[in-house]
Amino acid sequence: MFLEQIKEANDIKNIQKDDYDTLAEEIRQFLIEKISVTGGHLGSNLGAVELTMALHLALNLPDDKIIWDVGHQSYTHKLLTGRKDGFENLRQFHGMSGFPKRKESNFDAFDTGHSSTSISAGLGLVKARDIKGESHTVVSVIGDGSLTGGMAYEAMNNAAKIESNFIIVLNDNNMSISENVGGMSKYLNKIRTANSYQGLKKNVYDALLGTKHGDNVVSGIRKAKNSFKQLVIPGMFFEDMGLTYLGPVDGHNIQAMIKVINEAKRVKGGVVVHVNTQKGKGFAPAERHPARFHGAEPFDIETGLPKKAKSKPNYTDVFSTVMCKLGQRNENVVAITAAMPDGTGLKRFRNMYPERFFDVGIAEEHAVTFAAGLAAGGVKPIVAIYSSFLQRAYDQILHDVCIQNLPVVFAVDRAGLVGSDGETHQGIFDLSYLSSIPNMSICAPKNKWELSDMMKFAVDFDGPIAIRYPRGEAYDGLEEYRTAVEYGKSEWIYREKDIAIFAVGSMVKTAEKVYELLKAKGLNVSLINARFVKPIDEDAVSEATKTHKWIVTMEENVACGGYGEKVLDFMNKTSADAECINIAIPDAYVEHGNVELLKKEISLDAESIVKRILDSMK
Repeated sequence: MFLEQIKEANDIKNIQKDDYDTLAEEIRQFLIEKISVTGGHLGSNLGAVELTMALHLALNLPDDKIIWDVGHQSYTHKLLTGRKDGFENLRQFHGMSGFPKRKESNFDAFDTGHSSTSISAGLGLVKARDIKGESHTVVSVIGDGSLTGGMAYEAMNNAAKIESNFIIVLNDNNMSISENVGGMSKYLNKIRTANSYQGLKKNVYDALLGTKHGDNVVSGIRKAKNSFKQLVIPGMFFEDMGLTYLGPVDGHNIQAMIKVINEAKRVKGGVVVHVNTQKGKGFAPAERHPARFHGAEPFDIETGLPKKAKSKPNYTDVFSTVMCKLGQRNENVVAITAAMPDGTGLKRFRNMYPERFFDVGIAEEHAVTFAAGLAAGGVKPIVAIYSSFLQRAYDQILHDVCIQNLPVVFAVDRAGLVGSDGETHQGIFDLSYLSSIPNMSICAPKNKWELSDMMKFAVDFDGPIAIRYPRGEAYDGLEEYRTAVEYGKSEWIYREKDIAIFAVGSMVKTAEKVYELLKAKGLNVSLINARFVKPIDEDAVSEATKTHKWIVTMEENVACGGYGEKVLDFMNKTSADAECINIAIPDAYVEHGNVELLKKEISLDAESIVKRILDSMK
């Protein structure tokens, strides 16, 4: 077992060249076995095994730096830097993160989790190196999917100006999470198939070298390489930008990879190393279904099927069904996603209404302004983006949608705690950043039926509106409480006195348990489904303050700028004679782990909330 010989970084350099392929196979088997138990990002990691090995063989870590774009493909890197034992608790509470973390290891040069950031971060590390007079190598590894994000081009434009070495490895597997779309994908396809250029160059050089004046001719061709490349590979986009281009090279050929990385290290300037890899390589189910194994739940190795059978629909499933019905009823409804038709539940809508479906790639900013243009043109765009990714488009929401008060619907999936992906993916800020924008309305459903009702309401609403809903199984309780959605109005579920609980969206389920625990202690409790976070239902709050001594707000969002602050502000302005108890997520980033464990850790579970209420009543 060659993998057993790797205890810390650079141990891979003690492995013989003839054993590299065996080590790669051992790494793949290790990852498949571990991720089948814990879940995690499998396809991207299986595709990057040899690439990672080559980087570790050609570089000297931690002096040299590797920045992994997104970072979901960094598992082999973690293995090769002595973190093998950490895979027992991968992505679990207090366990090893599924992404690079500087606090976890000094071999992780930069924290990542979102797309298209690696070139910017790498360029910053390069300039810091140069300012300090250092000479180590900096490598940014970015996937072709991440190249659909505009930030990558901003960074490449900047990188073209540098006169010191900076390596950009383009890990090209023709996939982001789902299949890539757009012009860059088509351009890279041309390069992938341009073997004629590589073969022609080699044949010409071989024929000329050693002949009379042949060496001079080859030298002349090399000096004119840009024109030669332009002739055979249309565009040569990277070299036109001022970056040296090397490749494409087989990303599963370790020796070829080492050679090209060493060549890239000699370039005085920015250099793109184009590497072709296969997502999911070595595991047949992941090769056949790369999107399914992007972020895999625990699965059976023999079949590739999830170990836990799906019993009830999740909120994304409900959204998917409602979108199809809305598309059938209203020909002006269009759907937009940022490279996630599967994750956001829009795949069915795409299949039914392909002319009204738009996957813009990993480009949230463009998605929102594109939606603004669609709305200005008279159609009804529904933009489905995860909460933590939507924050990347804050300026576009404010500047392009809300200033013009355009009727764009934001379907904010994965709102609240999402669990195993940790700080970069927790959707705990959307209520705060969205509610800070004038003209924006925000609502949150208590259960699956209310999500359906809110979607129908939003399509008819004349202005920007966001519907935020959580990850996971859709709550099917309180079915009998289904009053019509009315703008800015809450829903009274239980009406008593003394304690009034205003719960937002996903917290209604928790609030129902809090209600039962408080009732068991002989207390009188009212439960109100807030429904709208902006605007808050001032009438309901005012009524509650007149008949209750304690007003409790509950939300799965940070306290700063959230629903509770708005209720407290209104109570202060109206000099309400009641005490306000705000239950929310602390002003902090929440690490990875099981959602229920995380709720207990931050006192957002029912028992902790009851204790907080009782302590406040003393």
